[in-house]
Order: sequence, then structure tokens, then C-alpha cells
Amino acid sequence: MKKTYRIFPIILMLICGFSVQTYAQNRALLLIDIQQFYFPGGDLPLDNPEAAALNAGLILEQFRKDLELVIHVRHNYEPGGDIHEYVSPISHELIVGKDQVNVFLESGLDETLKENDVSRLVICGMQTHMCMEAAARAASDLGYEVTVIADACATRALQYGEAIVPADHVHQSTLATLKSYARIITTTDYLIEESK
Repeated sequence: MKKTYRIFPIILMLICGFSVQTYAQNRALLLIDIQQFYFPGGDLPLDNPEAAALNAGLILEQFRKDLELVIHVRHNYEPGGDIHEYVSPISHELIVGKDQVNVFLESGLDETLKENDVSRLVICGMQTHMCMEAAARAASDLGYEVTVIADACATRALQYGEAIVPADHVHQSTLATLKSYARIITTTDYLIEESK
């Protein structure tokens, strides 16, 4: 299953005539685990995932408009493993399957990015404090210039001992620690920058 998610989109790109020259810039969008199991009714519902997914969808629209590389990251988990309809992949967009928290482990993602001459990443996704954070830190360590769209990510409340940490505090504290690894920006501010 994992190999199918990694290889099938690449084969589809070759059949459809897409190549690395298709993309307009040396930048890619990583949509991390925006999957059904994080939404109401799923196995691990997050705090307000709909708003984050809608914002991720706006960023996705901008990348499609600019003909830039889009990569959907899908954690290999069922039930509820389908990518959410707000950010559904279209035919030529890559889907990278993963079994680890860090998408750069055992997925071939770094190689795919290098093959497409990508040096800058824009990252959205779920959960803020887990897979999204791991991707941002790993990407920075690998030499990519990283931007995280703060309000296109979502997480949940956590418990440590007797303490309950609210989801918003988990989200904000994670973004605060990521400032050493990435530029943190809102959806609105990112789209304003792109319109100039």
C-alpha cells in the first residue's frame, strides 16, 4: 500500500507528460495528513480542523494557479485515511504515503523534492505538534527554506500527568518553537504577499 501511494502519482505524471519543467518556481506545497480521521466522527478528531483545512485549501488554490508543485502527505492509517475533500488531490499532484511521524523518513520525499529542484517549502497540516512540526524541523535541517501557514494547521488538547493543555496552547507553543526553523505566517498574509 505504501509503495502504491509513492509510485503511482509519479507514473501518472509520466503518462500525462508532466515533468520537472512543468513547475513555475523552486517551491513546493506540503499538505500534511489532512485526512478524515482528524475530523468530527474520526478516530482522532482535532480542535476545529475544518477552519485549518479551508485555509489549506486557499493555499492549495494559489499553488495550482501559479503552477507550482503540490505534494499531499497521507499517513497510512485506516479507517478514515482518505484526504479531506477541502484539499482533494487532482490528477497530476503527488501523494506521498508515510508510516512515520516525520514524512522525510522512508518515504522518498527528499529525493522527489531534489528531482524537482525544490529549495523552498510551504507547509500546512495536521497535527501541528506532531507530523507538521516534524516535517518543518526536518525540512529545515535538510537545508530547505521553510514557511509554515499557522492557521492552516490544527491540533488537539494534550494531557501530561494531571495537567490538560488546551489545543490552542499546544498549537501556539508549537508555532513559537518553530520560529527558529521556519517563517510563520497566516493564510491572509501569505496570499497578500503572493498577489503583489
